[in-house]
Amino acid sequence: MQLTAPATSRAKAPARTRDADGMAVASFILGLLGLLVLNLFLGPVAIVLAAVSLWRGTARRGRAYLGLALGVADLAVLLAAMQMSHTVSWSL
Repeated sequence: MQLTAPATSRAKAPARTRDADGMAVASFILGLLGLLVLNLFLGPVAIVLAAVSLWRGTARRGRAYLGLALGVADLAVLLAAMQMSHTVSWSL
């Protein structure tokens, strides 16, 4: 009788990659949305999601890098708008 590895260990690898791919897409969308609203909240969330998805080995590396760049851009836009308006927040 031959013993094989449990099926759960084989099933976890694609699910983990799928989760990382979802995080890469979410970081891109949140980074893009953060350029318009809630930059202080959505920028760091996009950065963290992109970093975690890259660490987990996402197949959508380009999207994760875009999410990372957009998250940083969110914070840069917030900083620039705060400097121009001399306030802690900004609005359109």
